[in-house]
Amino acid sequence: MSAPELTDIVLHRAARTLELRFADSGVFELPAEFLRVHSPSAEVQGHGPGQEVLVTGKREVAITALEPVGHYAVQITFSDGHDSGLFSFDYLYRLGRDRETLWQRYLDRLTQAGATRQP
Repeated sequence: MSAPELTDIVLHRAARTLELRFADSGVFELPAEFLRVHSPSAEVQGHGPGQEVLVTGKREVAITALEPVGHYAVQITFSDGHDSGLFSFDYLYRLGRDRETLWQRYLDRLTQAGATRQP
């Protein structure tokens, strides 16, 4: 299943959020920290199931640049220098749709690892 058409992307630098508008689906606001810890890059996702890396200490991370990639994705550069991994519009839609569940799962993983969101 494909995501609805992405109609607008707005970076709110002061709030450190990315606002995404999808046709017929409303608006998602995704914090930079959430996007950073859910980056589709191999550095975060690993190279296969079960190889995901728990990213910690990104509470203060910001988005410094957005670069469109064709008509299907955006490359996000974060203030910690991370810029690998392409955020496809389908992936961004899934992140927005499932944000609460994904965020709680991340917080639970941090607790289990005895890690923190603090830099």
